[in-house]
Amino acid sequence: MSATTIKVSRELRDLLKQQAAEEHRTLGEHLAFLAALADKQRRFERLRAEVDATSSDDLASYQEETEWWESAQDV
Repeated sequence: MSATTIKVSRELRDLLKQQAAEEHRTLGEHLAFLAALADKQRRFERLRAEVDATSSDDLASYQEETEWWESAQDV
């Protein structure tokens, strides 16, 4: 892996270094963690939007199927 330099304010650099130290990570590991966290948040936002866009008929069908599967496990 090659290293690179990014330009950030001293305040941001110090904040990121402090956060990384508190989590026992290197600065690079912390930046990777933050990037992964941002990706995860975007995926959940898309999922929430898709759930919100689900029609009432599709939602009712999902609930019926879920109830059926749950009752089948009780047998």
